[in-house]
Amino acid sequence: MTKVVFYKRHGIFYGFHEEGHAGYAEFGEDVVCSALSAMTMLIINTCETVWGVDVHYEIDDETTDITVTVKEALPEFASSDEKQYAVSGLIEGYYYQLMDLLEDYSDYIDVEAEEKPIK
Repeated sequence: MTKVVFYKRHGIFYGFHEEGHAGYAEFGEDVVCSALSAMTMLIINTCETVWGVDVHYEIDDETTDITVTVKEALPEFASSDEKQYAVSGLIEGYYYQLMDLLEDYSDYIDVEAEEKPIK
C-alpha cells in the first residue's frame, strides 16, 4: 500500500510525503504506482518550470519514498500572490485527485492531510 500524507499550514497545502508500493500489480505494471509517480512529477515540474519556484524534494534510493515541499505555496514565502495561489492550488488539486482514486483503489492507497509546521 502507498501512503500519501499531505502537509498544510493554516489550511494551505505546501507539500506531501509518499511511501510504500501500492501493490496493485507487479513492479513495472502497477497502474496505481504509475499514476502516483506521474502526478508527483507533474507537481514538481510544473512548480519548477512553469512557475519558476524552488521545490525541495528528497527521494530515498532504497525505498523510493519521496518528500516534496514547496515553501512558495505559503504566503510568507511567496514572491507573489499569483504564484502562491497557483502552487498551493496545484498541490491541493493533487490531494483531491488522490481522494478520487481512493474511491476505487482503497486497498492500495491511503491519503491523509495534516497540519504541520514548515522547516
